[in-house]
Amino acid sequence: MGDLSRLRVLVVDDETLARERLRQLLGDLGVTQVHCQADSQTALDWLARHPVDVVLLDIGMPGRDGMALARHLRQQALPPQLIFSTAHDHYAVEAFELNAADYLLKPVRSERLAEGLHRAEARCGNPDAPPCFVVRQRGRLLNVPFSEVRYLKAELKYVTLVTRSAEYLLDEALVALEQRLGDAALRIHRSCLVMRDTVQELSQTAVDQWQIKLRDIDQPLPVSRRQIPAIKSALASRHALRTIT
Repeated sequence: MGDLSRLRVLVVDDETLARERLRQLLGDLGVTQVHCQADSQTALDWLARHPVDVVLLDIGMPGRDGMALARHLRQQALPPQLIFSTAHDHYAVEAFELNAADYLLKPVRSERLAEGLHRAEARCGNPDAPPCFVVRQRGRLLNVPFSEVRYLKAELKYVTLVTRSAEYLLDEALVALEQRLGDAALRIHRSCLVMRDTVQELSQTAVDQWQIKLRDIDQPLPVSRRQIPAIKSALASRHALRTIT
């Protein structure tokens, strides 16, 4: 995992207390180059003279809001990594469409901020790098590319991320992960997402019972009957998919 002390971070938030809290959290995580601006236009003027690696921005601000600022920054030849920090969860889809490194809900927790910063740091210099999850393992933060994920399953207040050879716990809601993954994932029932390109076989085991087989996963996963039409439609173009009834 990279060294956060080398990151140059700009915080853009119209609330003084929010800016100062983020500055403190960043400092506690070892980020020493932190600058703050209170609105989008001032931030753009400042960025014209001071390049940064990461912009940590609020969404609801007077004048040009955070989404408009993010869209402007994404048009740059070498855009900074974007991490949204907001009290509203309904902008998550748009944020990840802008290739945001993370989407944090206020009040921001240090652990989630660290994950977002490590994800951003891994992508610095290559904004189109393959997206990844940042996971904890034995006190360390690791990058797990989406391409290694097979499925995600909600269990109690956590989500278990399953790869070919390992499992990790994520402290995020399944719906937020679904939004981040977009078309790369399929929901097979209310508590489970599978990665679309890992699906090998959809089979009916009884009148109202279906299961799905994933590449590199021995045990088939149960599928909700109500999800069958959507799954068949989404996978219709996959010639390699076998459907057994």
